[in-house]
Amino acid sequence: MKKNRQDGKERKRPFRWIWLILILAAVTAGAVYSRFGGFGPGRAADPEEFASYAESVEKMAVPDEARVIALGEAAHGCAEFQELKLDVFRVLVEDYGVRAFALEGDYGGCEAADRYIQGGEGSAREAAAAIGFAIYRTDQMEALIQWMRDYNETAEEEDRLRFYGFDMQRCSYNYRFLLEDAEALGLDVSGLEEIWDPEADDFSEACGPERREEILKAVREDLAGREGDLAEKACQHADILLQNMELGRTMDSGTGYAPLRDSFMATNVRWILDREKESGSGRIFVSAHNGHIEKRGNYGGQGKVMGNLLADELGEGYYAVGTDFYKAGVNLPEGKDGKRSVHTFYSHDPLAAAAHRCGLAMSWLDFSALPEGSSLRQQTEDYMWMGSLGELYSPLMLVLPQAYRVWDSPAVLYDSMIFVSDAHPTKIRAAD
Repeated sequence: MKKNRQDGKERKRPFRWIWLILILAAVTAGAVYSRFGGFGPGRAADPEEFASYAESVEKMAVPDEARVIALGEAAHGCAEFQELKLDVFRVLVEDYGVRAFALEGDYGGCEAADRYIQGGEGSAREAAAAIGFAIYRTDQMEALIQWMRDYNETAEEEDRLRFYGFDMQRCSYNYRFLLEDAEALGLDVSGLEEIWDPEADDFSEACGPERREEILKAVREDLAGREGDLAEKACQHADILLQNMELGRTMDSGTGYAPLRDSFMATNVRWILDREKESGSGRIFVSAHNGHIEKRGNYGGQGKVMGNLLADELGEGYYAVGTDFYKAGVNLPEGKDGKRSVHTFYSHDPLAAAAHRCGLAMSWLDFSALPEGSSLRQQTEDYMWMGSLGELYSPLMLVLPQAYRVWDSPAVLYDSMIFVSDAHPTKIRAAD
């Protein structure tokens, strides 16, 4: 009998451990849920107060002193955020005299798109594909490019629109156009031909990094001594190639990639702004991820993000428009093989939730219009969770909301925000 009771006790003991583990798991899950804002949409700001200040995107206004107007994306893989590029650009073109669109895309690839916009051969689809990133092979980007081309067909010469890129992660078109421009200017291009492998369409492995840099710097110096628009653009192509090489070195070392890239992007945006000042337009429109255009932010103390650098330099001349969603279906890659899938997220942003409660599919909120002391003003200045998805999916996002949210003050990061209640995934075309 005694032995049987002991056996019974031993049989019950594992169940006690299971219950203990379940209780600890529940407590941990509750703590995570509370700390990271939960997995759902969260509480809304006062819908009536929000509705009294929210405007349509068509009524968006920017200060007279703004010279760089930047629009962020809470997620690259949402159709509505891509549509906003054209919606906002149209307002800036028609109401504020902006003539330049600058994209978080390869400078050379964006020049290929600009050549089509200026009346060149090809199609809007080919122009979008030339930018070099899968996220831009969409109907929305094609519509933007085609709108710019159509606008130029009836515009006066001084009013024509221009399309720029300020990224340096791709180099194929930059090399191609640098070689083309250098030949047109009568430079000896034998060195340039040495650094490139036509079959791989990339830097030649036979020409080492030090030799490539030496050749590019020599070409850059020669170009800098020449006058004219062609030489100026060729210089920028050379600079982008040099930036690409330096960025590659940080990738090899495993440190400093993100802050260096943002530093280069800020430099390139300033170059675009200076170029546009010379053409008679003193303003440019910039489009990138929220994480790049915010007015405050750094990479763990390693360096500031692009928007922070521009805000430091331009002061009130830099105007940042952030975006967020209430709910979003996002087209994201799951690995290096190019496979993509759609996942649904909630931002937990009380402002986005208020926009949703108001029945506003898309709305713009100007923080400077909110009265001092109002509850809505206070909420924009307080810290909150906001959606932020890049170009990568992780299963961690299913269990840890922090993986796709940022904890910060909207009014510190941005001058105003656009909220999308229900964002839908983009449909990305296959590479040709």
